Amino acid sequence: MILVNTETIEGKKIAHLGLVKGSCIRAKHLGHDIANGIKALFGGELTSYSEMINEARAVATKRMVENANELGADAVVNIRYSSTAVKAGSAEVMVYGTAVKFLK
Repeated sequence: MILVNTETIEGKKIAHLGLVKGSCIRAKHLGHDIANGIKALFGGELTSYSEMINEARAVATKRMVENANELGADAVVNIRYSSTAVKAGSAEVMVYGTAVKFLK
């Protein structure tokens, strides 16, 4: 599956199949929340939160690809990511794009 954030794929004629999406909500356990709260006081990267977002992004992308495969897509174009805090220590990552089929 080809995934791009552009509207087209160079050298390919495409037919649009429709919107596809994937999402994931992740949380870290209380121990990480406490450690990150202390780290936030002194500055620095909150690595467990970075890992949490990366994991959520990977799962959301996998779900979007599964959605595109259900439509028989060859690629997903114009991919966009968004994230939002659901509550303290948790976040949702949403990914969406347009599933396309290559024309011969």
